[in-house]
Amino acid sequence: MHARGAEDARAAVLPFAELEKSPEHIHTYRITPLSLWNAASAGLTVRDVVHTLEVYSRYRVPEGIAGGFADTMSRYGKIKLRALDAESDSQLLLVAEGAVEKEISAAKSLSDYLVKTDKGFVLKLVDRGTVKRELIALGWPVEDQAPLREGERLELALRETCGSGKPFVLRDYQSEAARSVLGQGGPGTGFGVVVLPCGSGKTVVGMAVMAMLKTNTLILSANVAAVHQWIDELLDKTTLAREQIAEYSGDSKSVAPVTIATYQILTWRPGKNGDFPHFSLFRTWPWGLVIYDEVHLLPAPVFRVTAELQAVRRLGLTATLVREDHAEDAVFSLVGPKRYDVPWKDLERQGWIAEAVCIEVRLDLPEKSKIPYAVAGKREKYRIASENPFKEEAALELIELHKEDSILVIGQYIAQLESIARRLKAPLVTGKTANAERERIYRAFKNKELRIIVVSRVANFALDLPDASMAVEISGAFGSRQEEAQRLGRILRPKGGRSSWFYAVVSRLTVEEEFAANRQKFLAEQGYRYSIQYWGKK
Repeated sequence: MHARGAEDARAAVLPFAELEKSPEHIHTYRITPLSLWNAASAGLTVRDVVHTLEVYSRYRVPEGIAGGFADTMSRYGKIKLRALDAESDSQLLLVAEGAVEKEISAAKSLSDYLVKTDKGFVLKLVDRGTVKRELIALGWPVEDQAPLREGERLELALRETCGSGKPFVLRDYQSEAARSVLGQGGPGTGFGVVVLPCGSGKTVVGMAVMAMLKTNTLILSANVAAVHQWIDELLDKTTLAREQIAEYSGDSKSVAPVTIATYQILTWRPGKNGDFPHFSLFRTWPWGLVIYDEVHLLPAPVFRVTAELQAVRRLGLTATLVREDHAEDAVFSLVGPKRYDVPWKDLERQGWIAEAVCIEVRLDLPEKSKIPYAVAGKREKYRIASENPFKEEAALELIELHKEDSILVIGQYIAQLESIARRLKAPLVTGKTANAERERIYRAFKNKELRIIVVSRVANFALDLPDASMAVEISGAFGSRQEEAQRLGRILRPKGGRSSWFYAVVSRLTVEEEFAANRQKFLAEQGYRYSIQYWGKK
């Protein structure tokens, strides 16, 4: 049981602190300059922050902490961004202090974007996001005073009964997540990120926000399969008609009041220094909401080409904000702060996601691989360990033990996946698999016509296979925590009380074991326990 007042404390600190991890009953929050600037932008003061800490802290708040918070929060508001004038596409950066103005003038990272005038610094609208991010890197957050556009009105609502005939009701946490982003509609609201585990209905949160705002919506997603899943969900759970929804991807390019596009098509351009030809379509449509699906995948070019979209309401959806390049601030700069996060184990206890049993299976390298491994460089060592041929035997044995489960075999290296797919007589899905063939395989898996499919890294992102109940990971991406979260998420859909199984097969006494420890740490922080089993040599 949580301590008395835990939920009140959580709600109180969330506006100025970032949730880092939440295993079982101990939740760790971190106060950073970015989190304090987000608080300042929402109207909180240093007194508000310190008072909250004093009310809920078990121990006395250290002397001087208020002064540190004051110094940090005072930086917000010294730089303001406004429209240059009603007719112009340019923006005006106003700086309150001469020393700060000199620092900005001397910053090489901003020299390509800012032009000094007697009024302030002028920048192009398209550079708005880039400038804001670079200024945050320098320690100067921008107070963006441009009002949020309402967008063109679009009548839509959530259904009470799905198109499939099943009753549809928002879960409490889904409603809370949607409300946390929109708030009361005042300054500092209407944008932000919702963090929920895979299988918990992040798409539903997006549709709930759409229904609240009733406005034209642009949805940016990871791949074509995700685009089609969004279309299916919108038709199943909202009152939107098919002609009100469009796909804008490499396969099909059309625009409607609700348009789902891929990140890849939006950021494509014919040359390194050329324009982004597809973005002009999005600038000309009166969007009132932009949804960034799998926001942790936000590619760097989006910070330039979607700068104008910062003037509309923004929602980021993800299972984890962890980025291996530690560029989480990039998401906060463009989309907004983390508004809602719920521990995975909390949803598991409530039955909204399946209980997951996580097991690491360790096995030795074959004798013939030990000398090549010993003399290899670190990257090659990882590949030798990852492609350990004993892994196929171990995976086949594990699959034999789970004859009732729907199984994903997931890996990094195509030759290894091709080999095990042949032995299992199972289809293989990689990045080169045509979208039509990929969706045919996924559909067969959902319809129980296939029990096993072998998938490459395409399984990490926006893959909706609700009946998958077991995953065997035979190789991964250098200990990526983000990847582990996504892969575990593939099997977390509720299974009517049945557990799901997640096996990671790892070569013993190799660098792969070291990288696996990094992934284990992330899942432990989410409240999951790993057990370790040893598989004997053949």
